[in-house]
Amino acid sequence: MSEIALYGIANCDTVRKARRSLDAAGVGYRFVDVRRDGLEADRLRGWVDAVGWETLVNRRGTTWRQLPDDQREGLDAARAIALMLEHPALIKRPVIEQDDAITVGWTPETAARWGAA
Repeated sequence: MSEIALYGIANCDTVRKARRSLDAAGVGYRFVDVRRDGLEADRLRGWVDAVGWETLVNRRGTTWRQLPDDQREGLDAARAIALMLEHPALIKRPVIEQDDAITVGWTPETAARWGAA
């Protein structure tokens, strides 16, 4: 099994839950805080290609609600990528990379994939 990279924001409850679950299951991973460490545009474009920008944009968070209406309306992939790069908290979390697979969010099914609860 190759390295797991978990992308998120350190103070996000869902990311903390994912990290605790992976730690408890003894699963090794590399954590990248997209707010602190940044995120390469090419990597984000790869995620968009793999899962779609609609899946990646977190429309439930405070950051989304605080955006002006003109930035939220009429989104397309290019505009969504630009917004997510400018506001990393707009990215649904966590994003997990392993091999060529991208997983977005933390669900019971996601946890079961790595034997984490």
